[in-house]
Amino acid sequence: MIMHPAIKLRHIRAFLDIAAEGSLSQVARAHGISQPALSRTLAEMEDLLGVPLFRREKRRLVLTEAGAVFRRHASLGLQSLEAGAAALRPGADGGSIRVGILPTAATRLFPRIALRFRATRPGTLLKIETGPHSYLLRLLRDGDIDLMIGRMPVAGEMAGLAFRHLYEEEIVLVARAGHPLAAQPIAAVLPAVPLILPPEGALIRRAVDDFLASLGLPALRPAFETVALAVGRGILAGSDAVWFISRGVVADEVDRGDMTVLPTGARFLSGSVGITHRQAGQPAEGLELLLRLCEESAAGH
Repeated sequence: MIMHPAIKLRHIRAFLDIAAEGSLSQVARAHGISQPALSRTLAEMEDLLGVPLFRREKRRLVLTEAGAVFRRHASLGLQSLEAGAAALRPGADGGSIRVGILPTAATRLFPRIALRFRATRPGTLLKIETGPHSYLLRLLRDGDIDLMIGRMPVAGEMAGLAFRHLYEEEIVLVARAGHPLAAQPIAAVLPAVPLILPPEGALIRRAVDDFLASLGLPALRPAFETVALAVGRGILAGSDAVWFISRGVVADEVDRGDMTVLPTGARFLSGSVGITHRQAGQPAEGLELLLRLCEESAAGH
């Protein structure tokens, strides 16, 4: 079956944006059109394809199975079109996008996104800032970065900002492979070895402190505080230390077998990872594509 020739690029872009937002009203505002006009665009596309692409769950639009299949192909097709247009202007300056990356997304998730973005928009420069949550949040509020990828800020920090959820990620307790106490109860291991905790200002620190309190160890002092992979990896490799850290930071080390995860059994040691951005302001060129790539990469995370 050949796609109906009446399907236009505006149909594809509207469909992909609705799939990302789950809301007609938000997408209509972003496109500068009325919600009824966007509804008609979506209805036209479903009629031309001959299948429903969304179903309504409470106040959100959720992709049907057919919609999810079409989204994968439509997104790749749009990326190819954009890459083709960029290839016609190899020397053109596509501007820049400034991104703040917290440690949980810096090791595995964002490098993959950055490479896909580069393949699609080779003329757009990605300026990447890393650092602690408070530093990146200040850059975002001051307009020095366009978005921040990492743990969801606390409610008191969200004034004027919006958060787009990507996935849930757990906090893990890791040690070097072959750790002599790996089979022992966590409550016995923690007081017996050097402990690495996230710094006081890290978003995950409170959850870790709550976990230690649940074990009857609220006053346990760490030997080190860091969320930096290079530092934590070096300390674990040269000692019997253990480290509470977001799984995304150490995922490659765990997969390679260089680190082992000590089971905590605590379901509350997890949190939302996503994109934080300002609610107002004109998006930088290429930002829509970057957001879409983040969502697609997170879907397979």
